[in-house]
Amino acid sequence: MTLSTAKTSPSLRKKILLLILVIIVALLIWRFWPHGSAGPQGAGGPPGGGRAHGGPGGMMMSGPTPVHAGEVTTADVPVYLTALGTVIPNATVTVTSRVDGQLMKVYFTEGQKVEAGQLLAQIDPRSYQATLAQYQGDLNQNQAQLKSAELTLSRYRKLFAQDSLSRQDLDTQIATVGQYRGAIKAEQAQIDAAKLNIDFARVTSPISGRAGLRLVDAGNMVHSTDTTGIVTITQTQPAAVTFSVPQSNISTLVRALHNGQSLPATAFDQDGSKELAQGRVQFISNQIDTSTGTVELKALFDNQDEALYPNQFVNLRLQTGTLNQATVIPAQALQLSSDGSFVYVINKDQTVSRKAVKTGPALGDTQQSILEGVTAGEQVVTEGIDRLSDGSKVSVVTASETKAASGKPKAQ
Repeated sequence: MTLSTAKTSPSLRKKILLLILVIIVALLIWRFWPHGSAGPQGAGGPPGGGRAHGGPGGMMMSGPTPVHAGEVTTADVPVYLTALGTVIPNATVTVTSRVDGQLMKVYFTEGQKVEAGQLLAQIDPRSYQATLAQYQGDLNQNQAQLKSAELTLSRYRKLFAQDSLSRQDLDTQIATVGQYRGAIKAEQAQIDAAKLNIDFARVTSPISGRAGLRLVDAGNMVHSTDTTGIVTITQTQPAAVTFSVPQSNISTLVRALHNGQSLPATAFDQDGSKELAQGRVQFISNQIDTSTGTVELKALFDNQDEALYPNQFVNLRLQTGTLNQATVIPAQALQLSSDGSFVYVINKDQTVSRKAVKTGPALGDTQQSILEGVTAGEQVVTEGIDRLSDGSKVSVVTASETKAASGKPKAQ
């Protein structure tokens, strides 16, 4: 009996394990098997399974697409040419001494705005004043000698008329008078030169502008041969901007600038976001730079607020002409593709047609001129373009309608 029980125990254990395994599999199948109706009529589900809920997407596909539209109009569109320019002073002068001497005093402050003729420095003038006094003394002496010689000449003429004086003595006296007159003229010239040197000892500004850093301190000797100078004056009112444009624009520029006209120009900061000054282009170079294929121009700006600073980089916008009564569309309507620019035009039957367009210059940030493709009076799609194709049915809504619709509570 004991031997029979020992032989049947392993078989019983296998059956128990197999039963447990079957129960586990059944539980898993029951847990993960969907309990909803899989059939087309189960739980009120509509035919189609995955499209059980007819949301807004299904309704939009069957009805017209809401879009915003803008009108094609006409306007005068300025044609601009942009370039990178450099601000240069209208004039730059290195003020140097025109005489030799000790620099006695400096009358300007570094960075100060100075006017033409304003006293900048004083050089010791005493040596030139002494020279002037010497020349004036020599002049007085020669004037006295001239007067004496003229009186003698007058007597000689009377004696010669009475045949009491030889012709040789008369000619000699005439020459003496001429000699004294020449000496007086030489002395007068020396006096004028001495006065000029005294005037040069007062160093004045030759132009109006901004004074730079002082290059020589008071007490130093300065000479007329010095190249460093005392100070540099830069004229920033007006200021100039030099820039280069491609040679393909020369014909347009020459027609205006060589006929005495000027072209409006606007200077912007380095980022191109802030307007700095308004001016005009009046000068064009007389040759093309063969290394770059460009021609250089110069624009002048009043620069009353000194917004333009020497050697500053600016973006220059030059108006070269105007497109009169050009076709204009809202900038939002213009789209780009691999085939070029296009717009969606709204037809009378509320469908759209995709039309290729040829663009012109922009009119500000909100409008774009069109050279070919649309005509004034048409309507173009400005918003909702990404949901359209050629021939799509659309419904034009206003911004207020869109705002009102977005404010309504969604249906539960």
